[in-house]
Amino acid sequence: MQDIKEPNIQKEEPKKKKENGFMNLMINVVIPSVILMKLSKPEYLGQVNALIIALIFPISYGIWDYLTHRKFNFISALGLLSVLLTGGIGLFELDKKWMVVKETAIPLIIGLVVLGSQKTKYPLVRTFLDQIFDIPKIDAEFEKIGKKDYFEKKISKSGLWLSGTFFISAFLNYVLAVRILKGEPGSVEFNESLGEMTALSLPVISIPMMIIVGFIFYHLIKVITTNTDLELEEIVKQQ
Repeated sequence: MQDIKEPNIQKEEPKKKKENGFMNLMINVVIPSVILMKLSKPEYLGQVNALIIALIFPISYGIWDYLTHRKFNFISALGLLSVLLTGGIGLFELDKKWMVVKETAIPLIIGLVVLGSQKTKYPLVRTFLDQIFDIPKIDAEFEKIGKKDYFEKKISKSGLWLSGTFFISAFLNYVLAVRILKGEPGSVEFNESLGEMTALSLPVISIPMMIIVGFIFYHLIKVITTNTDLELEEIVKQQ
């Protein structure tokens, strides 16, 4: 008798879970802000407990995100470092100026790293874009039509714009910290103003930055679709 071969059924790879933007916003901004602003008084949690509990949410989320995706992300790592520094400044009751320095330094460092990577073999802007676009396919298409250098120049210009957004963020963070932070670390007033600053960082900093980054992506999409036969659906990575 002839052996009957079982059909070779390929197992589908489990789909990666998309990050929940609403959950991200709640855990990293809304919940910590509410705890710091509303529960820092002695009759509630007290300033130390409120600060610790408020920081547990973004720290836990950062660790969970890394364990889920098993992927090191430089920006996320700096974000987690920022949260840890906030906790350290508050718990060790350091001078308020260190919070201003921290708020300004984190986006400034990211902007400098993005800018500095422009001259390396692996510019960070390419890494960011590769999360959304099928860069190898786009590169191949521009090379086919003899415009590879043109596309490289557009990528390089996008890197300058991207680093610029972080420099703007550093300036806005500085202004927000100087104007909003009151009292000294270790006081209820400081906790409440820290919660207010965290809440205001969304409309004052995050949303304008998202608009600028959205413009960068829109410009690149326009460059690609205008100069090649690729459609939007073909250049965006399928999740």
